[in-house]
Amino acid sequence: MIWIMTIMRGQNDPLDDFLRRTVGVGGVDKTVYVAGSGPGVVIMPEMPGISPDVVRFARWVRDAGFCVYLPSLFGVDGAYPLTEAGEAVVRRACVSAEFRAFAGGGTSPVAAWLRGLARLAHAECGGPGVGAVGLCFTGNFALTMALEPAVVAPVVNHPSLPLDDPGGLEISDEDAAAVAERVARDGLKVLAHRFEDDRWCTGQRFAAYRALLGEAFDGRVLRAGTASTNPPPFFRDVVGCAHSVVTAHLVDQDGHPTVQDRNEIIAFLGERLGTQPE
Repeated sequence: MIWIMTIMRGQNDPLDDFLRRTVGVGGVDKTVYVAGSGPGVVIMPEMPGISPDVVRFARWVRDAGFCVYLPSLFGVDGAYPLTEAGEAVVRRACVSAEFRAFAGGGTSPVAAWLRGLARLAHAECGGPGVGAVGLCFTGNFALTMALEPAVVAPVVNHPSLPLDDPGGLEISDEDAAAVAERVARDGLKVLAHRFEDDRWCTGQRFAAYRALLGEAFDGRVLRAGTASTNPPPFFRDVVGCAHSVVTAHLVDQDGHPTVQDRNEIIAFLGERLGTQPE
């Protein structure tokens, strides 16, 4: 049965339909919200955290026939993204030892923890492997998670790191070479979406992915004019452009380009994980 919940814009989301778990990897514990059944899909939050829009996307994936693992990496879980609070979360994340927000930092250490979560999800859910969906600040984490053999469906959505290099990739040279080798060896495909004129995820960045991955990188670009014109305050005041394809800037109307992109992601997960999404 599909669980239905209506969250009005401006309200926090209690995540009552998710099981709240503490997951330890390498001696580090993090909160993970789990819901659904079927192949596992790790969905990472965008800045400034697990917002109601991120939870909405996770529910869509869950209701399509997957078991969703939603780790808490920063911010207040379920909080509506306001401007000042969101800016504070960004500042803390940028100086955190877990993340490499700027050029030259290489792969963020949190990626190792996320690969452990992917192994756990595969062990619990079975199937050919798991999906990994990164959003904004965590966008590229879906790619570096592919160093874990269990990850067979990486989705890199509007990746924003490194913040100071529009043509850079948040990944070390060693890890980049290893990912490219796996792509060639295993036929791995990488799906990505962004809006045109996105100053946080530019055409230069997609070109860098293409240079690394070749034809295995499927980068899709939406017209900026299709984005929602009424995003939450953090996205209006801080992000300041069309950016979050399947969350804050999605227009929830049948046939809308952003909804079509959401459906493309779910179809990609189903194809790679061997299920027929509902």
